[in-house]
Amino acid sequence: MGDSAEEGLLSLAQRVVALAKPGEQIEVYASRLEEVDVRAFDGEIESLSSARTAGVGIRVVADGRQGFAYAGALEDSLIAATLADARDNATFATPDEYLGLAVPDGLEPVALDLWDPAIAAMPTTDKVQLALDLEKSVRGSDPRVQQVVSADYGDMQGESAIATSTGISATSRRTLCSLSVSVIAGDDTDRHTGVGFGFGRGPAALDPEAIADDAIERATRLIGAKKVKSSVCTVVLDRRVTSTLLAVIAGALSGEAVVKNRSMFAGRLGESVGVPELVLLDDPTDARSLGASSNDAEGLACRPNLLIDRGMLTRFVYDTTTARRAGTSSTGSAVRGGYATTPSAGCRAVSIAPGTLDQDGVLRAVGDGLFVQSVTGVHSGVNSVSGDFSVGVEGLLIRGGELAAPVQEVTIASTLQRMLMSLVVIGGDVEWLPGVAAAQTVAIDGMSLSGS
Repeated sequence: MGDSAEEGLLSLAQRVVALAKPGEQIEVYASRLEEVDVRAFDGEIESLSSARTAGVGIRVVADGRQGFAYAGALEDSLIAATLADARDNATFATPDEYLGLAVPDGLEPVALDLWDPAIAAMPTTDKVQLALDLEKSVRGSDPRVQQVVSADYGDMQGESAIATSTGISATSRRTLCSLSVSVIAGDDTDRHTGVGFGFGRGPAALDPEAIADDAIERATRLIGAKKVKSSVCTVVLDRRVTSTLLAVIAGALSGEAVVKNRSMFAGRLGESVGVPELVLLDDPTDARSLGASSNDAEGLACRPNLLIDRGMLTRFVYDTTTARRAGTSSTGSAVRGGYATTPSAGCRAVSIAPGTLDQDGVLRAVGDGLFVQSVTGVHSGVNSVSGDFSVGVEGLLIRGGELAAPVQEVTIASTLQRMLMSLVVIGGDVEWLPGVAAAQTVAIDGMSLSGS
């Protein structure tokens, strides 16, 4: 795949858009994807898959009604049938005065290079060997490691194009590869799992040694973990946990959640929602983010959106339809899950403006508390409407600014609103992971710890 493939997708989309009837709007989103996944276990390849997929999604808006249909192939006859289905679906839809496709807003997209040709050039045998070598290196690295659950390599090369009868034409392409390993350490009565991983645009970004060390450390440092007494304490969140937390907050900052009154931030624009040190930005034009993009899922130019500025809520993110419902304009924040879905409003690259301390520095600044390495129960224990927050955690006590006794089978609780107002340290150790939010260490005061 390459530039010619993008141009071919765009030409296809434009041909369909040209068929729009008077009073009808058409949007065509076409994409191709190549993926490779490798899993190693016990010195052998447990699975190897390579897949190529392509498809098209078509939206038709007429008389305030929207129809959508998609197809998992790019043949002309199938695309014609898909357009006919979308038109037919529109006739059965409920009228909605806010429906309509995006129109050019004059903002030029930022040129981003999100493609690494090294993935396509890398032989499959080398990808397999990466997983095998990682699994082997971990198996013989530490006597406390009982089992290597798996070592995995994966990559993708994706290209897409969008065209609309309202005058939008855009293309994008991206690559991504990953390497991870999961281990179990301890003994038959005290077993703990640790996962290490790395991501990047191309294989040069992967560091197998660091990935292995991370997995081993996360598993072995929990050996002997016990419950601790219930208390109210300062909690330091590992970078990965912060990323999970920010993803929940980002969802509550979607204009779609706000207009449906399903957000704890609804009606709070201009209010203080965090400490003065809190600056929250969604910037899809930052190429370091694995969710970066020049254009959103409706073809508008992506742009930085300052969501919280020095603790004050300043903006929600909108696609075209939710912006019209809210009486404002799109923030270039339409997202979609692929050709089989329609766009919705969402964040792509949320991050907190970094402080100056690394993780060790954050621990020293806190002095005493609880370091949270991992959480469970986020989907059931975190409510982005009410803000209720209660999750199970594993981690280590912090004593005198250093990690101490391991902890398990405890719960931390608060509300998201209170947590944002109780940030006491924001780390500078920003790491971009797949998903909508960056990772960095943060410390939150006054959280309830429920143990024994």
